[in-house]
Amino acid sequence: MDPTMETIATLDSVSKRYGAVLALDRVSIQVRRGEVLAVLGPNGAGKTTAISLLLGLLQPDTGSAQVFGEAPQSLAARRSIGAMLQTSGVPDSLCVGELIRLFRGYYPRPRSVADTVALAGVSDLLPRRYGTLSGGQQRRVQFALAICGNPQILFLDEPTTGLDVEARTTLWKTMRRLVADGCAVVLTTHYLEEAEALADRVDVLAKGRIVAAGSVQQIRARVAQRRIRCISKLASEAISRWPEVRSVARDGERIEIVTDSAETVVRQLLFEDCDLSELEVQRAGLAEAFVEITREAA
Repeated sequence: MDPTMETIATLDSVSKRYGAVLALDRVSIQVRRGEVLAVLGPNGAGKTTAISLLLGLLQPDTGSAQVFGEAPQSLAARRSIGAMLQTSGVPDSLCVGELIRLFRGYYPRPRSVADTVALAGVSDLLPRRYGTLSGGQQRRVQFALAICGNPQILFLDEPTTGLDVEARTTLWKTMRRLVADGCAVVLTTHYLEEAEALADRVDVLAKGRIVAAGSVQQIRARVAQRRIRCISKLASEAISRWPEVRSVARDGERIEIVTDSAETVVRQLLFEDCDLSELEVQRAGLAEAFVEITREAA
């Protein structure tokens, strides 16, 4: 069996309720070795609850959660997990170097300090006290702490929030390296271009249920929407009145058209503008598919 297809963590038909609110309703999720699974959904969809169950921070009301065949809260499971959540209990008074050495001590086979620092890009922060760092700098340190134990499964909850372009690029590069080495990554993000760039598979949650699952290409293929770009002298107002057109935007001489019937619109464009040039037709991106799928679920 291909080791990258090995399932190492699961939610099996789990439900979780907070009082009268049903946060998850019979949700099943599989995390496979050596891939990035993006768990996407609007606010309140149940993403944080699902991650908390896989981390052992919550217990399901029904169904089961397992990591490497163990309960997520067991010591054996926790020693295989790294996590970067939106909130952290990192001591403000310790220096970054001290924090990395402290967190490494929780794991049986941690990364070296030098390797951790290089992968997370925090060499400039080592002598600084955590409490004096900016929000973006703290996120970089939290990423270092999440990977210092050499985890086999890494949970990243909105990891690039507050990061500048350079830090985000470093994190993306490191994620790809970890996955290539066999680590599984579970990613939640509101930056859908991030999920599109990094994810091997996507689970879309809405109202506590999985409403779509598959590769990025499979999720995009669920939406008929196409984006047409071209250079045309036709008036945007006239194109917007065509029945198959959802929206039209002009940037100088370039036009971008969103439609569910690309063939019909392209034929009309070519018929009405013999000088039309630089014609491109693209399938809907993950962002458009996400909006359409969650709208249908609502």
